[in-house]
Amino acid sequence: MKITKYILMLAVSAFLGLSLVSCSEDDLGPTIFPDDEDALDPSSYSYKFDKWLQDNFLLPYNLDFRYKMEDVGTDLNYNLVPATFDNSQKLAVLVKYLWFDVYNDIVDPEFLKFYGPRIIHIIGSPAYNPTSGTIILGLAEGGIKVSLFRVNDLDLDDMDMLNEYYFKTMHHEFSHILHQTKSYPTEFNLLSTGHYDSSNWQDRDEGMCASLGFFSNYGSSETREDFAETIANYIVKTDDQLAKLYDYAARGWEVNDPESLDPIYSSWFIYFKNEVNDENRNLTIPYDYGHDRAITDDDIEIVTENGVETRYLKNDVVSEVVKLIKSGDIDANLDDWYDSAAKKNYRFQVYAVADKDGIDGVQVLDQKINIAREWFKSAWNADLDALREEVQKRQNNVNSEFTDKLLDQIRNVQ
Repeated sequence: MKITKYILMLAVSAFLGLSLVSCSEDDLGPTIFPDDEDALDPSSYSYKFDKWLQDNFLLPYNLDFRYKMEDVGTDLNYNLVPATFDNSQKLAVLVKYLWFDVYNDIVDPEFLKFYGPRIIHIIGSPAYNPTSGTIILGLAEGGIKVSLFRVNDLDLDDMDMLNEYYFKTMHHEFSHILHQTKSYPTEFNLLSTGHYDSSNWQDRDEGMCASLGFFSNYGSSETREDFAETIANYIVKTDDQLAKLYDYAARGWEVNDPESLDPIYSSWFIYFKNEVNDENRNLTIPYDYGHDRAITDDDIEIVTENGVETRYLKNDVVSEVVKLIKSGDIDANLDDWYDSAAKKNYRFQVYAVADKDGIDGVQVLDQKINIAREWFKSAWNADLDALREEVQKRQNNVNSEFTDKLLDQIRNVQ
């Protein structure tokens, strides 16, 4: 089965049309939206939410937060459904807390008013791309509008999911808006020359991409997506998640089956017959209800003997390998793996894949962050590390109970 991947997309056509209108010599008013946007009906079911949106987004930031899905504002080639009213409110208060309030506190209260999007449009369902097996998480249209999908899947107790579907997407798309306004250094585009893949990025393993110096497989699609993914991932990933990414960046990776529609990558190999050479290498173990998968860190235990660390397959995985050898599915002699000390157990030693790509993934990741960090400082007088620190602090607060407290802002609207 082909695993569904995720894609962030950028469109620029809307900016071209709107930029022509802005050439008039007439003085601009305080908002780009019609006056009747201010006319709210106090008797309507949505009045408190609409008034809160007006007071917290439209008036301070000149931003229209649209939760009532508009057909004219979506691609009619996709089968989409609106966001639920309940989830719309939850996402709105979190957008303010995790994005707008952060820039307000760390950069400048006026920053998002001048450089932020003018419209946030939220949609309940994903936008599936059947030709590539991907789904669209977000759209940024010419620095004017950001669309967010899959809002009906909101899980307030899963911060990783919230980041993947919404907040990493927001920081990604906002990075596009910023670099359309002030270009990032061209030296960034030279760091991964020859390693981008615009057609098959979704089939690349995240670990392999890290080894090449990318923060995500989508970042390996092209330079501008790489820049936006560098910023977005650096801001929202926890220290542990970044440490894991850097660990992957320091490893070698190989694909198990290049011909597969869903390629499997591995950073670990088993060698049979106790001979470490390519002919005796086995990349996968039939496991998990008969499906092949690569050996992962979770399959490995580290044993320290005489001060030396050695990596072995864990017992539950060993039992599967033993069955395959006994059945003849794997050509190996079990006697080579008999643990004489235990007198009954087999031990399969695991070796790391050689890092042969010629790229210091850790160094490239650092170079990309440093360029983004310096660009934030020189172009925007903003501290990328301070933004990350504030986002990390706020993310630790977010759960369903905390979000319910944030919703009091809406409930208490008069």
